[in-house]
Amino acid sequence: MTSLPERAARRCHNMVNPLHSAVYFSPALGKELAPYGIDDPSAVYLAGRAAPLGAASAGTVTATFYNFSHALVARFVPAVWESASPATVLAARLRAVDSMLRELLGDEAVSSPEMTEAAQLALKAAEACTRPGRPLYAANADLPVPEAPHLAYWHAATLLREHRGDAHIAVLLSEGLDPLEALVSHTASGRGMAPKWVLATRGYNQQDWAAAQERLRERGLVDAGGELTEDGMALRKELEYSTDRLDSGPYEHLGEAGVARLTELAGGFAASAANAGAFPEDLFGKD
Repeated sequence: MTSLPERAARRCHNMVNPLHSAVYFSPALGKELAPYGIDDPSAVYLAGRAAPLGAASAGTVTATFYNFSHALVARFVPAVWESASPATVLAARLRAVDSMLRELLGDEAVSSPEMTEAAQLALKAAEACTRPGRPLYAANADLPVPEAPHLAYWHAATLLREHRGDAHIAVLLSEGLDPLEALVSHTASGRGMAPKWVLATRGYNQQDWAAAQERLRERGLVDAGGELTEDGMALRKELEYSTDRLDSGPYEHLGEAGVARLTELAGGFAASAANAGAFPEDLFGKD
């Protein structure tokens, strides 16, 4: 393994992750699951992301997703598996990814040499991901790699995303941030989801949000206006640096040149997807 320029791994992840995440904002997954009676947006998300775990319980999904209200999860899990088995959901997810990528990027980009190269690089990085203590990564790692390069790229992006996500949860726990405190402080940093999206998708209400802000205020992490204090900004930076340390293996394995090339290719795909409307314009921000 070789050391990389500072934040190179994080920048690479930030370019690779959007195409993984886009499927949960695309109508394609809902269309694929609707015939099985899975049509609530929360049920679609929970089923689509949890399916690699098998017929998981509500407790398992809450634990591994971390920042969702358990009450929201329990509304749909495990009942969702009575509508469609995890294997059925996984097949539907892959069909949704195919149609989404073709719509966002176009058939030419999907079948391009650049897509093949990106898939090869991302899969090489994922070779150095590790299973212990990383349940969502490990569950996805047990799935076969799709043959089509664009689907293989999405699969690899998913592995890299869940590998980092599992590590980030460990860091949040070590710093004593509960699920909603993590979301509130991330939003206050200007990089997290806007409050309206957190409340609409994570199963919390305004009272929950205010209570989390108050807990953060008591710790000196946000001020009376809900903005991060110096201690709060320092904590958010440390959270990311600690996550970087736990997630360095895949990118060190890929090497500096490979990371730079994957960042370039992934950045192009991510920009094209964003320009095609992959994400709501008001998804991120403090308002």
